[in-house]
Amino acid sequence: MARTTARRPPSNCPVCNSRLALTRLSCPSCETELSGAFAQCEFCVLADEDRDVLRVFLASRGNMKDLERHLGVSYPTARARFDTLLGKLGIDRAPAAASASRVELMEQVARGEIDIDEAMRRLADGGER
Repeated sequence: MARTTARRPPSNCPVCNSRLALTRLSCPSCETELSGAFAQCEFCVLADEDRDVLRVFLASRGNMKDLERHLGVSYPTARARFDTLLGKLGIDRAPAAASASRVELMEQVARGEIDIDEAMRRLADGGER
């Protein structure tokens, strides 16, 4: 049997946008088919770009500086991208996101985009604008 390029299945229903259930598996070699309710891989729903970020993070054993270099962005931006990825996986990282927000505010002050009073006000309000 000829091998085809693997395609990514949709994760949501095209009609109602509900999460699709994995109910059928087949063997391309012997054409055996199994049906039932199967658990989906939590990483399979990620976009290729997000899977690439995760792959680099794991390959570098969690080194955010390596992720920063790979993405070609600042450390706070790399951290924010990673926190967004964790959110897509359902992993709550609110404290890390708040920390990244503070670092970003400090970088904005250093670049002269905002003054220290504005940064302090944003910190007191609990976030950036």
